[in-house]
Amino acid sequence: MANKKIKVLIIDDSALVRKMLTEILSSDNEIEVIGTAADPLIAREKIKQLNPDVLTLDVEMPRMDGISFLSNLMRLRPMPVVMVSTLTEEGAEITLDALELGAIDFITKPKLDFSNTIQDYSVELIEKIKVASQARVKATSDRRQASNKITTLNVEKKNTADAVLKLNNGKRNYKLTDTIIAIGASTGGTEAIKDVLIDMPPDSPGIVVTQHIPEKFSTSFALRLDKLSAVKVCEATEGQQILPGHAYIAPGNRHLLIERSGARYICRLNDGPAVNRHKPSVNVLFRSVANQVGQNAIGVILTGMGDDGAEGLLEMKQAGAITIAQDEQSSVVWGMPGEAVKRNAADDVLPLSKVAQRLISLSAEKAA
Repeated sequence: MANKKIKVLIIDDSALVRKMLTEILSSDNEIEVIGTAADPLIAREKIKQLNPDVLTLDVEMPRMDGISFLSNLMRLRPMPVVMVSTLTEEGAEITLDALELGAIDFITKPKLDFSNTIQDYSVELIEKIKVASQARVKATSDRRQASNKITTLNVEKKNTADAVLKLNNGKRNYKLTDTIIAIGASTGGTEAIKDVLIDMPPDSPGIVVTQHIPEKFSTSFALRLDKLSAVKVCEATEGQQILPGHAYIAPGNRHLLIERSGARYICRLNDGPAVNRHKPSVNVLFRSVANQVGQNAIGVILTGMGDDGAEGLLEMKQAGAITIAQDEQSSVVWGMPGEAVKRNAADDVLPLSKVAQRLISLSAEKAA
């Protein structure tokens, strides 16, 4: 069984995209592309015939759009799906709909002229397929994923948070009136963050969020959360003051940091190198919170592949912050929170449904 390959079915109306995705995935000896389909109706028959482990699914296709197909699939035959999306505002909205329906992850469409970045794209696609293959997906009516025992993939690491910000080892002993909540997530995080924020009251402490998300997607993500939440949600901007009752989402392709300015906290955006292969990086956000906010902070690490944020959460804990990790049972991928637990970085390990209530309780204690 150790040599069993991950069987992938590629669904896309573009013959060129099907060819590119097939070549990339077939280059990995743990993956087998068992078929392709030009539209969802063909795909439906091939799923019955070939029984794939993972689907890649285009959004815009003839005869039936990807969202309608995904909705039917998650209701009748739930399985891991990685969306292949266009990097546009409309594409971002549809992709977020797909994640809400139960897609595990998404990746942007391969560019025809991206020879300089083909290696990075290939690594990302292969990694997402491998992670998706390990996720246990449930039907739409009970979409919260069961235990997903995802191990961190053996992918080459790149920069640490040191590439953007040095750690201040001096523990912050002062106490200010403002509490800051810092949240980090990756795979499965768009829904997990939504579940936390919609349960937070309008007088919540200021909340800063780093979700691994591409440029252009973060704007749509923030707008969607703002419509659903009692707190005001926006995409963070440079120099923006962090206010109670507000949540600030790191923009895609920028690191979000926190800086103390007098008695205020403000957002700083950084265009430095990717950290743990991510930009924005959760480790960068958490380190800045450890440095600048210290014991006035609460850190939360939610579902996600890899280990970005685990070290940063430990740095927050060592700086006096209270820290929370999502538990394995409620995580789509227990990579990031699992690594935080292994490093003893989390004071509490909680199911997703309990995170907001714990944040409300801790915030009240800090304000007392």
